[in-house]
Amino acid sequence: MQSSSARIKLAALALGTAFALAPALALGQSLSGADLQKRVNGVLALMGYMLTPDVTTGALGISNASTGNPDFAMTTAGGGFTVSKGTPLYLEGTLGYSRYDPTFVTSNGQVTGSVAAKWDAYSATGGIGWDFPVAEGLVLRPIFNFSYGRVDSNTSASGQTGTGAEFDFLASGQLDAYGLGGSLVLDYERYRPENEIDIELRYTNIYLHSFRGSSTAVEGSADAQSVSLWSRWRAPTGVTMLNRPLRYVLEFAHTTFVGDLDGVLGFNHLNSFGTGLELDSSAYDITVARTRLMARYQVGENVRGWFFGLAVSF
Repeated sequence: MQSSSARIKLAALALGTAFALAPALALGQSLSGADLQKRVNGVLALMGYMLTPDVTTGALGISNASTGNPDFAMTTAGGGFTVSKGTPLYLEGTLGYSRYDPTFVTSNGQVTGSVAAKWDAYSATGGIGWDFPVAEGLVLRPIFNFSYGRVDSNTSASGQTGTGAEFDFLASGQLDAYGLGGSLVLDYERYRPENEIDIELRYTNIYLHSFRGSSTAVEGSADAQSVSLWSRWRAPTGVTMLNRPLRYVLEFAHTTFVGDLDGVLGFNHLNSFGTGLELDSSAYDITVARTRLMARYQVGENVRGWFFGLAVSF
């Protein structure tokens, strides 16, 4: 998503939440080492949604149908740029945060209690790639991706809680994970005074695994794979602001989730339809060259919702 003039572009920072209508994530299972392990693998899979600059996953929320409260919420911000045509080194980065609230039921055979866990997950992902020209305006871009993620757990319990490594993890544990993998991108750009077109096709595969330093009760791993198509059309509105044309923006994106991401949130694909305005400030000696305000509507299997995004180009 870089321009021919090598301006840095930051992907949309979500200002709202897209509400998913899929069922709540696996609530009310018995607490055991195997159950906890399954949940940890699941939360690492959820972290896989936060690893790349993808507008379809810029903001997601899963609500508990019985309470209306979110059991899973996520937001990301990221972007990438090519240094220059003479040095076609590509760099990208993504920051993500998610909150997942699983509930575990415990029992000693006589007394039943519950453990309501609160898991906060953070991730930071970088990418280093190179642009290989294929045709005019078209480049093939392999990217090496590396990621770090962390899950912090705390609980509020009612009834009998228990002891042991599993309960220690739920009470105040942490899980650190690294991710290694890559992406292959086919990027097309055509910029003219009358309109500007960007189209990007991307396949990403990043393997996440916990490492030493995490709580000893659990280990986790997930294979995060996705195939995405992103496209954007920009054209002047006929209005001039800051000595440059004010542009309208139309955007479409589709992502299909495969590997361990397939169905983990109740869907395997998302579509995003966006529209907005872009203010061009490049006529002035300031850092920000363009600013875009976007409204996006997301739809997929069991999912619908909207959010606002803000992006800048340098």
